[in-house]
Amino acid sequence: QLQLVESGGGLVQPGGSLRLSCATSGFSLGYYGVGWFRQAPGKEREAVSCISSSGGSTNYADSVKGRFTMSRDVAKNTVYLQMNSLTPEDTAVYYCKRFGATYWGQGTQVTVSS
Repeated sequence: QLQLVESGGGLVQPGGSLRLSCATSGFSLGYYGVGWFRQAPGKEREAVSCISSSGGSTNYADSVKGRFTMSRDVAKNTVYLQMNSLTPEDTAVYYCKRFGATYWGQGTQVTVSS
């Protein structure tokens, strides 16, 4: 059964860092790419980053490029999002999603505030 569980969110001051985790099950990261998405209050959900099934390619939204890094550990079936230099505009619920699937997890809240 396909499942993705996000964790690692929290409250952080501007300029701080967080690392989000996405624990996956029901499929192999070696066969599917995964994306991180976020939804801020009153805004539509947007794509943040993605990693290919080979792990050799990552892409980022312009708004996070140079600050966020996506990675994965196939052995642990887990995908990560390292977020640095956070700003209040990064405040949102963050979700991970497998390519080609409609399943969404519960997300993890990231709040950037002083």
